[in-house]
Amino acid sequence: MDQVVDTPPRLELGLAWPNSFAGLGPAFYTELAPTPLPSPYLVGLNQRLAAELGLAASLVAGPEGVEAFTGNATLSGARPLASVYSGHQFGVWAGQLGDGRAILLGEAQTAAGAQEFQLKGSGRTPYSRMGDGRAVLRSSIREFLGSEAMFGLGIPTTRALMVTGSDAPVRREEIETAAVVTRVAPSFIRFGHFEHFSAREQYDELRKLADYVIDKFYPECRSTQAFAGNTYAAFLEQVSERTAAMVAQWQGVGFCHGVMNTDNMSILGLTIDYGPFQFLDAFDPGHICNHSDEQGRYAYNKQPNVAYWNLFCLGQALLPLIGDQELALAALESYKTVFPSELEAAMRAKLGLLDNQPGDRELIEGVLKLLAKDRVDYTIFWRRLSRHVAGEPAETVRDLFLQREAFDAWLLQYSERLDKAEVEESASLMLRTNPKYVLRNHLGELAIRQAKLKDYSEVEALLALVQAPYEEHPAHDQKAGFPPDWATHIEISCSS
Repeated sequence: MDQVVDTPPRLELGLAWPNSFAGLGPAFYTELAPTPLPSPYLVGLNQRLAAELGLAASLVAGPEGVEAFTGNATLSGARPLASVYSGHQFGVWAGQLGDGRAILLGEAQTAAGAQEFQLKGSGRTPYSRMGDGRAVLRSSIREFLGSEAMFGLGIPTTRALMVTGSDAPVRREEIETAAVVTRVAPSFIRFGHFEHFSAREQYDELRKLADYVIDKFYPECRSTQAFAGNTYAAFLEQVSERTAAMVAQWQGVGFCHGVMNTDNMSILGLTIDYGPFQFLDAFDPGHICNHSDEQGRYAYNKQPNVAYWNLFCLGQALLPLIGDQELALAALESYKTVFPSELEAAMRAKLGLLDNQPGDRELIEGVLKLLAKDRVDYTIFWRRLSRHVAGEPAETVRDLFLQREAFDAWLLQYSERLDKAEVEESASLMLRTNPKYVLRNHLGELAIRQAKLKDYSEVEALLALVQAPYEEHPAHDQKAGFPPDWATHIEISCSS
């Protein structure tokens, strides 16, 4: 009698899967299936993203969808693989890295265009090194909420479709339970992919990768007249400018990434890899959100320079293709103009300034110094200032400061700068620029604590808030308030 072999069920999403990254060839990845987890269950579903992708939420969140997006079943058309890359970690060359706990299911044609689907926490791969290939519930919920919080703020980011959990134990500082987050992005290619092939002097593969990314995402670089028509220098410039704009938005909203290694930098200028991230509570320019970052390399105020350092590493990786060191340096130069310009524009919007006038930079720097001196809550200050410009008393803003005379002097200067004829327009701009809600650490921690008890209602509630952070949501005012004292003792690290 023939032996009957059980095959995993297949889920049909009705999508075409061109899987263009897989077409690059085996030098770029290892094909393998995710490692199943026992008895998976749904923790959270991003119904808004599902709708944007043209996916039926009932199918994705149903039993078959939970099995497929945990890695226990096969998605029809998917071609699971783990990609290889290298990178600098905390400023030190780490050599070969790769998707140590992530499996790229493939690229699908969705209602939102071509998108890659990736399972994070789906088991060991050839690039796991000493890791177990798993992610825990805690970190998976943080990424699920964090990436959607950034999207809600209008900041370029990867996104998360869903989180599934399993009671399978995972050892970190303590025994935790496993989870898988389904991430979605046009591409998950990182600076480290280019560093990998350049460091190994695999220049044919380096060119193949660069050509793939340029043709798919930066086609305008093919017809550039800049850099003597050098396509690869133009590509480096475009990546530099996208990265500059992204980091400027981080700084404006008070977002700390926490682990800006070159392998955690998206070639598309997307916020990627939500590990030890944090939105600022008290404004401290030197704040270090990553408990593992003992030297403070990735402190909030160092992020702009680190981004440039990472781009310099990318430039070195692309140098064999660019062929001229001076051209490569010239391609990086635009970062130094785009970042400050974008940051100043972001800060003018936060102040409701509708045009650019002399003295604006001093006005911006002045209020940031006051915020830092009194360690004023960053998000609450900007929201209250917005409400003041909209007509509420100034006292709600003044009460945030110990140095009230200094603040009063700044407020007078600011009030004189605002165009009284356009104050309603300024207030409107501020209220759609300065969020009422951000994903503070303590809010995420409370949701995680409930989720560990199999209560996911707070995950769902927070998701709704961060998807519309500029709206009032009066029933949730307490989530826009000051963090409790215990929030300062929350430690977030690279462990997940």
